[in-house]
Amino acid sequence: MSQQNAHAARIRRHARVRRRVTGTPERPRLAVFRSNQHIYVQVIDDAAGRTLAAASDREAALGTGSKSDRAKQVGALVAQRAKQHGITEVIFDRGGFRYAGRVKILADAAREEGLVF
Repeated sequence: MSQQNAHAARIRRHARVRRRVTGTPERPRLAVFRSNQHIYVQVIDDAAGRTLAAASDREAALGTGSKSDRAKQVGALVAQRAKQHGITEVIFDRGGFRYAGRVKILADAAREEGLVF
């Protein structure tokens, strides 16, 4: 599969998931984006159109270790930031990526820090 077709397939998968997954003020959406080198995550209230908390491995404190180690650190960090805003429950949006590898590691780390999804 060419690079362009793989990207288009991920966009289609994400659109399919987003038809059903919507963040609310009580239970915002935990959206994950994974590139080849980095991983980004946001806690989003779709009703208000606001990002409530965010984290990525591009932050200076998280720039060391393997990609999997950084994903675990990002998951823990976003959970801490979400809890500072009083958020304990979220809906997980994997962004069209397979729930495996760095996406799963990030989700498990967020659960270990107390987020419920």
